[in-house]
Amino acid sequence: MDVKAAVKAIRQGDVSPVYLLYGTEKYQMNEFTSLMEDQLLQKEERDFAIVHYDLADTPIQEVVEEAEMIPFMVQRKLIFVRDASVFTAGKDSGKVEHRMESLLEYIGNPAEYSVLIFLVNNEKLDERKKVVKAVKSAGTVLSFMPMGSDELLRWIEKKAKQRECSFAPGAAEMLVRNAGTQLQTLAAEVDKLCLYAGSGGTVTTDIVDRLVARSTEQNVFALVEEIANLRLDQALGIFYELLKQKEEPIKIAALIARQFRIILQVKDLGGQSYSQQQIASQLGLHPYAVKIAGEQARKFQPNQLKAILSRLGDLDYQMKTGAIDKVLGLELFLLRLAG
Repeated sequence: MDVKAAVKAIRQGDVSPVYLLYGTEKYQMNEFTSLMEDQLLQKEERDFAIVHYDLADTPIQEVVEEAEMIPFMVQRKLIFVRDASVFTAGKDSGKVEHRMESLLEYIGNPAEYSVLIFLVNNEKLDERKKVVKAVKSAGTVLSFMPMGSDELLRWIEKKAKQRECSFAPGAAEMLVRNAGTQLQTLAAEVDKLCLYAGSGGTVTTDIVDRLVARSTEQNVFALVEEIANLRLDQALGIFYELLKQKEEPIKIAALIARQFRIILQVKDLGGQSYSQQQIASQLGLHPYAVKIAGEQARKFQPNQLKAILSRLGDLDYQMKTGAIDKVLGLELFLLRLAG
């Protein structure tokens, strides 16, 4: 079952006794848990109907006892459980002893008045574990992973529509380029932009450019983009803006090197027929960042990228040893790169 199907089921009153939510996209996971609270509980019930645990300091058997206990003054309770390791691979380094057989027994015969929701901020579950298999069989397991590039842009436009405004062509993409791919940040920026545009208004690329400041990482991302398109004046403009913001040239050089390393890795994996999602998982990147790196990669040959990284390595050594003025060194690097 995917998240959309789970949401539909909950709205229709079809609620699983146990949910296992996992993934790295915390914002969407939190949206889902908020929806559960809204759909399953009255506001005045929440003080008595919502319980939170963390398995880092609470044994699982206490959670099971809570689930089996009849709720006080309410018909149903939601038990949210932050999980350290019981559903994932790797040894639990905590001091709490979890008797997993108690949870397995509960899953086999859950209380009708309790809903257990496990929250696992991890990319993967350990499919070999009995408890994972048990939840898959008797409950609902949902994945919350980063959206693909096109899906992310549609999500922004949907958020804008909910706030009664719209995004002009290219505006959503510019927002991602300026603000990055974190949904929490993007949601806040959409709120701000729609407030500026007003009800029924349109957010243009110009509005995004004026109102959404780029982070240092996003500025370096844009700088590399300008270099890839042989727009030296714009690249130098971004560099000088970073200097005005008191950014350390060595840090700027390191971020430039990181982006070119990503471009080379994406080019290499793309040449091996890896999909965008597979590359993102392999490199630990958002799919949108992989998409842009792939577009940049088409502007360079592998030997060019390796030469650039070699020059950046030399520049890093020269800057750190005082063999060259840091600002001048980066200026010369950018001039040579665009030449």
